Amino acid sequence: MRQFDGRSYQGIDLLAGGVPCPPFSKAGKQLGANDERDLFPEAIRLVDECRPQAVMLENVRGLLDAVFDDYRNKVEKQLKKLGYVPGWRLLNASDYGVSQLRPRVVFVGIRKDLAGGFSWPDPLKTEPPTVGELLHDLLAADGWRGADRWREQANAIAPTLVGGSKKHGGPDLGPTRAKRAWAALGVDGMGIWDDAPPRDFVGMPRLTTRMTARIQGFPDDWQFSGRKTAAYRQIGNAFPPPVAAAVARQIFAALSVKRIYKVA
Repeated sequence: MRQFDGRSYQGIDLLAGGVPCPPFSKAGKQLGANDERDLFPEAIRLVDECRPQAVMLENVRGLLDAVFDDYRNKVEKQLKKLGYVPGWRLLNASDYGVSQLRPRVVFVGIRKDLAGGFSWPDPLKTEPPTVGELLHDLLAADGWRGADRWREQANAIAPTLVGGSKKHGGPDLGPTRAKRAWAALGVDGMGIWDDAPPRDFVGMPRLTTRMTARIQGFPDDWQFSGRKTAAYRQIGNAFPPPVAAAVARQIFAALSVKRIYKVA
C-alpha cells in the first residue's frame, strides 16, 4: 500500500474504497489501530497526496461502537485539517433495493467549499425482493423441480453475506448464526456450488457465486477474477453497488454545484 503514490492523481473528483473491516468487527476482536490490517492511516495519506474533491470509505457497523469514539474523532480531525467536512452514517443495504440485511458504515468527506451541497441519500420507498423472488430463475436454470416450492419458503431478504479471507477456509455463507438464517430460507450455507441444482435434486440447495453476486446487487454480467473461492471472497466482502451508487449520486450533486469534472 505504501508503494502507491497518490500525488499523480491530485485534484481527482473522488477517492473511494473499502477499508479492511476486521480491525473494527467483533469477529476480528476490534483491535482498531492495534490491528496490522488497519488501513485508515493509509487512506488519509492518500487523501493528503491526491487532495480529491470528495472521499468515500466503507466499513462495518462495529466502527460506530463507543470503543472507537476516539478513533473516529482522530480521523475526523485529520480530515478537517486537510480541508474536508467529514461525516459518518450507518446505511442498510435493504433500504436501497438490495435483498440483504447488510448494515454498513459509510464515511464521506467533502471539500469545505463544496460540503454545503451534500446530503445523505434517502431510503427507497419500495421493499427489496425476497431471496425467493430474486433467485428463482437461477435456481430453476437446470430444471429443478423444487424451485417453485423453494421460492415460497425463501420469503425474506438474506442475512449478511460473509466473504471471509485467506485465514478463513473455503467459501461458505458465514458463521453458525448466519447458516441457521439461511437454512430458514431453504438454503444450505455450508458451501458454494458451481451450478444450479439438477432436475431431480432433493434437499436444500447451495448458492452459486452468481446467485450471491445478485444478492449483493451486482448485475449478472459482472465478472469476478479467479476460481470459486476467490470470486466469492470478492463478492462477500464487497460494498453493494446500489448503496455505493446512492451515496455517489449525492456526492456528484455536491461536486456539480461548481461543475468540477476531473477524471483520473
